[in-house]
Amino acid sequence: QVQLVESGGGLVQAGGSLRLSCAASGRTFSRYAMGWFRQAPQAPGKEREFVAAISWSGGSTTYADSVKGRFTISRDNAKNTVYLQMNSLKPEDTAVYYCAAGGLVATMIGEYDYWGQGTQVTVSS
Repeated sequence: QVQLVESGGGLVQAGGSLRLSCAASGRTFSRYAMGWFRQAPQAPGKEREFVAAISWSGGSTTYADSVKGRFTISRDNAKNTVYLQMNSLKPEDTAVYYCAAGGLVATMIGEYDYWGQGTQVTVSS
């Protein structure tokens, strides 16, 4: 069992930066691939959108095209934490951001077994 708690969200102006953190409980954190997803406020009925994912070792990462070059995912297995550094933020990045743990680096929601409660990111224009 893995419990995930996100933090670091907030209100930022367009062009600004935020770093999200996701702290995991349990001794098996390093065995899991980790992902970040987001749910935009104007799309409550739509599936969460993939943002980024990282392998258990940190050696492999993948990003959605919409954030490539602006966001960076990383992890510190000694601290049981995964991060999402978000630069050059745009109003369309406004969403609730969720971290998730799964067996593989994947872009599909169904590949992840554990989810956090989410943290709100609001980007003003």
